[in-house]
Amino acid sequence: MAYETLVAVFDTAAHADAASRALQAGGFHRSDISVVDVKHFADSTMAEKPGLWNTLFGGDLHEHEAHVYSQTVADGGVVLTLRTIDSEVAHAQGILNIHQPVDVHDRAVTAGIAPAAHVEAVERKLEAVPLAKTQIAAVAPALAKAQPDVLRLAEEQLQVGKEAVETGRTRVRRFVTEKEVSADVTLHEEHAEVFRRAVSDPQFIGDIDWADGEIEVIETAEHALVNKTARVVEEIGLKKVGTDHVETIHEKLRRQHAEVINLGVDAQRS
Repeated sequence: MAYETLVAVFDTAAHADAASRALQAGGFHRSDISVVDVKHFADSTMAEKPGLWNTLFGGDLHEHEAHVYSQTVADGGVVLTLRTIDSEVAHAQGILNIHQPVDVHDRAVTAGIAPAAHVEAVERKLEAVPLAKTQIAAVAPALAKAQPDVLRLAEEQLQVGKEAVETGRTRVRRFVTEKEVSADVTLHEEHAEVFRRAVSDPQFIGDIDWADGEIEVIETAEHALVNKTARVVEEIGLKKVGTDHVETIHEKLRRQHAEVINLGVDAQRS
């Protein structure tokens, strides 16, 4: 099983990120995808050396191609690479083309940094096959030009996003209620009680006081006194607690396939 490394250059990190997510949605593993941006270089001049890009991506890389890579990265672009088996190269290339990667040779010619031989090669390629801005299927433009009767095979890709929606509200309201309570208390009372008793002692016979007189007793009674005090017995508040859960999205993706049927002479006549 042979492996190949695809290299795509994007002018913005957003385009590169969208292409990376599309590749993963198309079945390519995240560990096989690499991105190189300006943060990978301590010195921006390091990115202009073809040897450095050869080390990162392998293969023969021309100096004008390294210049396009380094200039794009210096301007905030991203170089994306994908390592995949050779049978999935067309599939991956179709996904990458949808996100409009930079045409390295075309940009080198436009900037006037490509050698004459490469300029002529690019011009011949531009005359033979116009560069498409958007590819909707993994079909080479040259093949489509030479063979107009072509079935383009398309596939759907799953892209899952997230949005925050309001699912409800929790409100704490403070209000006052009353309840009947009772308590027992012992109250003391003192009342005057008149008593009479007969006197038969002879010593009191001669000791008679005929003056008016009175005696008095103060009567008392305890009354219950009610007093209420208040104190804080509890605190209640609200706070947000976040939890994460994994939800599996089930969806059906359509993909077109091609079946080659060889028809004999008899079948054509019928």
